[in-house]
Amino acid sequence: MMSVLPRFITLEGIDGAGKSTHMDWLTEALRQRGVNVVVTREPGGTTLGEQWRNQLLHETMTRETQMLLMFAARSEHLAQVIRPALARGDWVLCDRFTDATYAYQGGGHGVSTDTITHLAHWLHSDCMPDLTLLFDVPLEVSQERLQAGGRALDRFECEPDGFMQRVRDAYLELARQAPQRYRVIDGRNSIDAIRDELRGVLDALFESQQPHPHPNPPLEGEGFVS
Repeated sequence: MMSVLPRFITLEGIDGAGKSTHMDWLTEALRQRGVNVVVTREPGGTTLGEQWRNQLLHETMTRETQMLLMFAARSEHLAQVIRPALARGDWVLCDRFTDATYAYQGGGHGVSTDTITHLAHWLHSDCMPDLTLLFDVPLEVSQERLQAGGRALDRFECEPDGFMQRVRDAYLELARQAPQRYRVIDGRNSIDAIRDELRGVLDALFESQQPHPHPNPPLEGEGFVS
């Protein structure tokens, strides 16, 4: 079998867009192609990160504190999970990463994107996702799915009207700025249609395997917004 280089893949999207529905399928699809996969999430991914996740999703705090705690959890996540996995040659499949901070804390809450960019460059300019799958749906679809799910909503899902639309708009702007990294998936399509599309994305990713050092630095002007 051809040796493949490790890849860092992130899944993004507003709540209810469907990314969680396809995480297990993507994991198995990658394993069937012969790669070791580490599946993780943000906030979380480590013992400390999971403790902070509960606080971030349910405790009241300032927007700045929220953003800084996200990066603190991310620092642990990179040190304990993501960088070691890539160094071993494993692939990393992560539910949310720094793009979520731009979308939720930046777009949704209005935290300075310059500050987010500064922290992101400082923390992981050497470790950017190779591929970001953005699951996108209109706001009304997201709300219908969340209501049908029947679970208790977290603090982000309970934000006032307009918040989640700003989050979605921020995600779409990130995808516009980094088309070489992003693949926007229409979450309104059937599960079978989405998985056919994801299968094509993976085919293209494997076909494009070229030797280069990893972790990979972002391309000039790519990955971070200002």
